[in-house]
Amino acid sequence: MAKSKGEPGGRIIIVGYTEPSGSREYFGALLLGAYKNGKLLYVGKVGTGFTRDVLASLYRKFQPLKRKQPPIEVLPRIQRATFLSPKLVAQISYTEWTKDGKLRTRCFSGLRDDKDPKDVVLPEAK
Repeated sequence: MAKSKGEPGGRIIIVGYTEPSGSREYFGALLLGAYKNGKLLYVGKVGTGFTRDVLASLYRKFQPLKRKQPPIEVLPRIQRATFLSPKLVAQISYTEWTKDGKLRTRCFSGLRDDKDPKDVVLPEAK
């Protein structure tokens, strides 16, 4: 996939989260996914853009979505991850998609309750 610059952000599916570290509570980073050719693929993680209240609110929303197996096709080695059913869509600010289909420079902006996860697809290479 070619780099695609200048995009202010977009909708990305939350597929899990990592354990918190240091003084952070609830979770460390969100694991993200998007569909390509009908398969849900891992596209990176985001650990910025959260207030304590947002962390707590998201964590509560995650509890009924927990699952043992990852919902994505191929997962890089991630320590202490909790996987979620792909039901929540986040608005993520990013600067570009890398050649291997990952987001670069990510920041959480909020949930998108108005979007269906099945509509979140990787952009076509330019």
